[in-house]
Amino acid sequence: MLKTIAVRRSQGTQYIADLRGAVPAGFRGKPLIADTACADSCQACLSICPSHAIELAPLRIDLGRCVLCGDCEPACPSGKLSFSNDVKLASTRREGLVVTAARAHIDPVQVSAALHQRFGRSLKLRSVSAGGCNGCEMELNATGNVNFDLGRYGIDIVASPRHADGLVLTGPITRNMAQALDICWDAIPEPKLVIAMGACAISGGVFADSDALDRSFLEKVTPSLYLPGCPTHPLTFISGILDLLGIAG
Repeated sequence: MLKTIAVRRSQGTQYIADLRGAVPAGFRGKPLIADTACADSCQACLSICPSHAIELAPLRIDLGRCVLCGDCEPACPSGKLSFSNDVKLASTRREGLVVTAARAHIDPVQVSAALHQRFGRSLKLRSVSAGGCNGCEMELNATGNVNFDLGRYGIDIVASPRHADGLVLTGPITRNMAQALDICWDAIPEPKLVIAMGACAISGGVFADSDALDRSFLEKVTPSLYLPGCPTHPLTFISGILDLLGIAG
């Protein structure tokens, strides 16, 4: 009995009471771009970026493509690039995910009055991994564990699209999954929404140039929420969706 109590004490408190205020140690989150000038003709960050998330003149990082690998930070001879541990990376606009020195902050999530009225107290989501690596899928599962307990806000992942109010899309959308994604979307009753989770879902990520992808689904359906990351951190997912629905943390 005493041994059990000692083990329980050593584990500490796993439940995160304040999800909006939580700051995960060691997390590589929002990129920071200093005002210092780049070295002449330097393209070190551009060359090393595996997902082509960086553009120059002026320097800008597209979090919809960035996999947060951090390789650009040590490669920059001017020390112009760094990363904070800020997990609030979500945006309701694809263009809002671009960070520059002059535009240091991601566009805040716009609260939808219509979504708040309809889904503010209960939102059921169906997850579709459209060729994902299981990274984002594992983090999505983690949102329901004892640490994060997303269910406390009435937000759950359901097994059938017939019971869902929206779709969480992960993966770059391979050709093999394109039809299954369309079928799942068609099976969700109106009104409904799409959440793009992870760099692969938002832009194709490191697979964007692959001819094995079929991203025509996103030409027909515009996501209501973009959640960057590779994979997306559970706190990024939770803070983004709470902001979208106007739910106080």
